[in-house]
Amino acid sequence: MAGFGGARPERAHWVSLGVAIVASQIGQVLLKLGATGLPPTTAVLDSLLAQILRWETLVGLGFYASGTLFYVVALRRIPMSVALPCTAVSYIAATVFGIALFQEALTMLKVIGLLMVCLGVIILADSEPAEPRPVVGEVAGGRR
Repeated sequence: MAGFGGARPERAHWVSLGVAIVASQIGQVLLKLGATGLPPTTAVLDSLLAQILRWETLVGLGFYASGTLFYVVALRRIPMSVALPCTAVSYIAATVFGIALFQEALTMLKVIGLLMVCLGVIILADSEPAEPRPVVGEVAGGRR
């Protein structure tokens, strides 16, 4: 599986993708924690300011941003059509965290939806062409 310019992804790129997924998931949990416990209000700007100033939200945004940076590193060699579906693992983790930490319900529709996401990831992973196609701006046998 070739990435940008035909170079194969190295272990570091796959590790970066894994770190990106974990950091983003931690960020999501912290953002949810920052959103809980706020008093109900109809003043959207006041509510937004109160949300942003919570430590959980600030740290969550930091984790989310670091996840994005690691994702960019992964994209240097991992094709986007492979990297992005790999992040679907976060849907399963989000469901588990939602149930365990926030007492969210696990319905049959959620289970079916998660199974469909997993099936979609498997189908996309198996659909990778055997021979890499030229990158935009590249012609077969070399660069323009």
